[in-house]
Amino acid sequence: MSNREFKSDVFCMLLQEPENALQIYNGLNNSHYTDATLVKSQVLDKGISLSVRNDAAFIVGSDLSLYEHQATYNPNMPLRHLIYFSHIIDNMIRKEDMDLYASKRISIPVPQFVVFYNGIDKRPSVEIQRLSDNFQKKTEKPNIELVCTVYNINPGYNSELVDKCPVIKDYTEFVERVRTLYCGNKELEEAIDSSIDSCMKDGILEDFFRRRRNEVTKETMIDMRWEVRERLIRRDEHNDGVYEGRFLHLIELVIRKIQKGKSVSEIVDDLDEDEDLISRIYEIALRHAPDYDASEIYKELPESKATETY
Repeated sequence: MSNREFKSDVFCMLLQEPENALQIYNGLNNSHYTDATLVKSQVLDKGISLSVRNDAAFIVGSDLSLYEHQATYNPNMPLRHLIYFSHIIDNMIRKEDMDLYASKRISIPVPQFVVFYNGIDKRPSVEIQRLSDNFQKKTEKPNIELVCTVYNINPGYNSELVDKCPVIKDYTEFVERVRTLYCGNKELEEAIDSSIDSCMKDGILEDFFRRRRNEVTKETMIDMRWEVRERLIRRDEHNDGVYEGRFLHLIELVIRKIQKGKSVSEIVDDLDEDEDLISRIYEIALRHAPDYDASEIYKELPESKATETY
């Protein structure tokens, strides 16, 4: 399961507290509600949705807000939200014993689909994701659409929204403190403990940390280890791309030498490369003549031959 499926990360924990959910709702909708009892949490029965879980779903008035936090960019959020929204509405219909086959129109709350992103990849300040982007072919007028707004809450992004929502500002400050200390070679648990202590000293999420410190430590350790894993994946992907690019360049050089009528030994001398490797490239390239294709030659080359040199 990707991105810590079925997680209960720190941001999710914050969203599950009605006061915080209402604060973010007000920030997004320019409203000024103060009574947290207006927040009606929408919790699915156990077993209803095994494929998708949502960080926070609640009703305020006639609005149904579905909020999700992501530390890894995910282009499938509209599809995830569609599944979750469908389960919530189905749950409401069953609990209120509504008749879908009656002549009276059933009224449902207005949905708002939002993702808060604070991962390590560089992303725009605000992104709009559409369900139709997942369709197998481009459709100008889709019969069904779902629009999801992704807000980047990393430092320096969406300052107007963040200023309206101290809980978001405090959360991102906590994460940045952990990242800074952890990247500074402190042990992970020590970095988390030190960050919690410094945040509490500065009045950042003080009551929340006091009540849920052990949970925060546990979930942040999982989050940070996942983040390190993501960084390593990005590094390996970059290295793989660099490796492949360098190798394709070598193949293209060999192709040019072949087109000039040079032998294997001459190519080896010219390029100062391993003779076995050049011989193998030479042999495969001749099979592709005269329509040489470096990428196709690369695919046929045994990986062991490539990694011996690159």
